[in-house]
Amino acid sequence: MSDARKVSFLGLGVMGGAIARHIGQAGHALTIYNRSPNRVSAWQTANPGLAAHVAKSPAEAARDADVVITCVGNDDDLADVVLGPQGVFSTLRKGGVFVDHTTVSARIARQIAVEARDKEVHCVDAPMTGSQIGAEKGTLTLMCGGRTDAIEAARPVMEAYSARIVHVGKAGAGQTAKMANQICIAGIVAALAEAVRFAQASHLDMGKVYDAISGGAAQSWQMDNRWQSMAEDRFDFGFAIDWMRKDLGLAMDEGRGIGVSLPVTALVDQFYADLQAMGGGRQDTSALIRRLPRKHAK
Repeated sequence: MSDARKVSFLGLGVMGGAIARHIGQAGHALTIYNRSPNRVSAWQTANPGLAAHVAKSPAEAARDADVVITCVGNDDDLADVVLGPQGVFSTLRKGGVFVDHTTVSARIARQIAVEARDKEVHCVDAPMTGSQIGAEKGTLTLMCGGRTDAIEAARPVMEAYSARIVHVGKAGAGQTAKMANQICIAGIVAALAEAVRFAQASHLDMGKVYDAISGGAAQSWQMDNRWQSMAEDRFDFGFAIDWMRKDLGLAMDEGRGIGVSLPVTALVDQFYADLQAMGGGRQDTSALIRRLPRKHAK
């Protein structure tokens, strides 16, 4: 491809592994890195037709790269991978592009943007929505913070795995937009769980209820994609409760900092804490329904 880039992808988790695959399939020269080598091996096994150089450190991955993309765990992980002694910024060239897809605090996103400016590197904080399904299909929505020129420099690569790229504002704005996204999801899933249990207790045909209400104002992505699995008590997939609690914690911290009360978010966060105590931390967020016992109308 004429606009092929040297792209290094760091973080081969559920989302990152799928994104890296799309980047390689789009014809970019791909380098991969993961702190746990077993994930690298698993990715190579799952993608036997894709050539990818394996870097031994973030610094090696960034050396000679046009674009470096990260998708790691949390603020500390990101700071280590990007700003550490063997981090991305120790070798990424002037004029290079750095994109972060991790959901982290707006504070660390702004800190990295300042470091990038000093090194004359384009920087984009671009958390995602679209779930594992979107990552697999290459239809993610990216909420981007940073300068316009940085987003445009990153766009040719980001288009390989996203359906929507929205520039929401300056550095850190992508992260705060993602927080708003997670606040919405928390409330929707909580209400959906109650609706499913209510319908079950009323002995309604769950398929017919879905057909009746999914075409109106109650419709949501969560309803379309989780109604049936919640009714069947299937939760071994999707976005883990452990990660949702991390995200909601970020939102509540940011809310305190800007003086915004988030009572529903705080309540649902405690519901998720209950599920963690029940051993469900790795289950999908729709497992929230497990807090509501099945009851049958008389």
